[in-house]
Amino acid sequence: MKFDLDWGVFFNEIPGGGERYADLLASGVAWTLVVSACSWIIALILGSIIGTIRTTRRPWIVRAGDAWVELFRNIPLLVQMFLWYFVAPEFIAPLKRWVIEADPIYAQFLSAVLCLGLFTSARVAEQVRAGIQSLPQGQRQAGMALGLTEPQVYRFVLLPMAFRIVIPPLTSETMNLIKNSSIALTIGLTELTFRAREMGEYTFRFFEAFSAATLIYIAIALTANRAMALIERRTAVPGTMASGGTRSR
Repeated sequence: MKFDLDWGVFFNEIPGGGERYADLLASGVAWTLVVSACSWIIALILGSIIGTIRTTRRPWIVRAGDAWVELFRNIPLLVQMFLWYFVAPEFIAPLKRWVIEADPIYAQFLSAVLCLGLFTSARVAEQVRAGIQSLPQGQRQAGMALGLTEPQVYRFVLLPMAFRIVIPPLTSETMNLIKNSSIALTIGLTELTFRAREMGEYTFRFFEAFSAATLIYIAIALTANRAMALIERRTAVPGTMASGGTRSR
């Protein structure tokens, strides 16, 4: 079977004129990057807090953190996306006003960011917890012996080391988040996958459209991977898992 490929289709104007299909994909890339970046900020902040409280000695706080992780990890991401866009606004007044009054694209953006950010926060929390618990107990005890309070022990002793250890799994989560952003097309957000499908429907050049989208996703994910690898090398402490992983590359 022979494919009749036309890579010049990206430079054709879309129906109605004005923009080219390459511009259409570029706008999708922009939304993908913005959604991924905002979601990652939420995930990292919330995940770090929840992962930390799960290692404290207060049972009720630990149980609350465990409930958060189990809730978001055990509901399919697609279902969560629909819940945030169609259901949550009915119960959260500020979110309802935003969804009803705002431009639909911003309502879709907010729902996608909240969904992806909270879903990924549960995974980051598990990694932060594992990182803290992998540290020798002597580090916590040494901090307490120096007269540090428990929050100070976490801030100055445990978390700096734990984050160095969990950079490799955080790299995987960064790449997964970028790929998971494609789920936002189901609520109408015009991210990269949405635009590729739209281009295919306009031109019937689905192979070219999704080949371009695939290469773009690979480029974005590899860029994130290399950026995290650089951070890992710059923050590595000799004798830790992070520094060992860096040397093995």
